Amino acid sequence: MSTDGSVVASALVQNTGIRAGVCVPQLYLRDFEAEVTRPVRQLIGFTRVWLEPGETVEVSFHVHADLASYTDRALRRRVDPGLIGLVIGSDAAAGGEMATVELFGPIRQVDHTREMSVPVDVRVVSAVAQ
Repeated sequence: MSTDGSVVASALVQNTGIRAGVCVPQLYLRDFEAEVTRPVRQLIGFTRVWLEPGETVEVSFHVHADLASYTDRALRRRVDPGLIGLVIGSDAAAGGEMATVELFGPIRQVDHTREMSVPVDVRVVSAVAQ
């Protein structure tokens, strides 16, 4: 995606138990190429999903490049081209497959008008048979 673009990260979430419950899928970002040290896993989005027993939903996070911005050595907020990783998991310690995304284009300075939230869509894939 471009340094001013966006991408969608999706995962299937299923309740394999016998009782209804809540799951909180979380989206983490890792920047592999920033000029300053960045967190290994930075929480950038989450949602709360109610699932009936056996129900499966698809959770889609809409990630803008602004969420990969950081404060550089000159104290300017910017988005760099390069590789970032996105992981959806149940918590920071959870494994999960990392999707790598390459940002391309010029270094882009951002300010207080940058995107700071991650819109989330939840779609039922398979409902519980009544």
